[in-house]
Amino acid sequence: MTAPAFDLFWSFRSPYSYLLTPRLVELVRAHDVTCNVRIVYPIAVRQADFFANADPLWVFYLMKDTYRTAEFLGLPYRWPSPDPVYMDPKTRTYPKDQPHIHRLSHLGVAAAERGRGLAFIAEVSALLWGGAVQDWHQGDHLARAATRAGLDLAELDAAVAADEAHFVAQIETNQVDQRKGGHYGVPLMVVEGEPFFGQDRFDQLKWRLAQKGMMAR
Repeated sequence: MTAPAFDLFWSFRSPYSYLLTPRLVELVRAHDVTCNVRIVYPIAVRQADFFANADPLWVFYLMKDTYRTAEFLGLPYRWPSPDPVYMDPKTRTYPKDQPHIHRLSHLGVAAAERGRGLAFIAEVSALLWGGAVQDWHQGDHLARAATRAGLDLAELDAAVAADEAHFVAQIETNQVDQRKGGHYGVPLMVVEGEPFFGQDRFDQLKWRLAQKGMMAR
């Protein structure tokens, strides 16, 4: 029987993506299963007015729930500094030109193309969200995270710079496939067309993969 696989639609600006990732790393380490990392842009980049139109309770609950979930899971957690998505403090809107999220997203695609997508998002999301590092974008923080994932940051950056249109197109393809998979949010896991949205669907994802033949290594 062929080992099962699932697509993982994932964003560097999603706290829930970070909170889920260590469990996915352990799942793949311990089981014969393939995780296809599909990076997408955050909703604030895809739909710049999303948060401006959201009910204030949406953000209030998000903050309370992510800190609580991190505590429950035993994970360090703090909102990244700087935020991967820049918001204009005067207008409270998200400008089209972004200093961080496009680079991070394109690097994630490059890592996935080299077969190291899950390792890369695990290391970089821990760098961003783990709270141990201020100014994650400066110095050698990203380079060291890439090294821990078995990659060379300079090589990844050079690949993106040489053909940025390719990486933009790949993310756009991922975003189309994400909706075809059954949801617009992240983290989203899709198993043979069946969507599992949110970090709290991990146990159901594991259950379904076992039904599809996933075996312990």
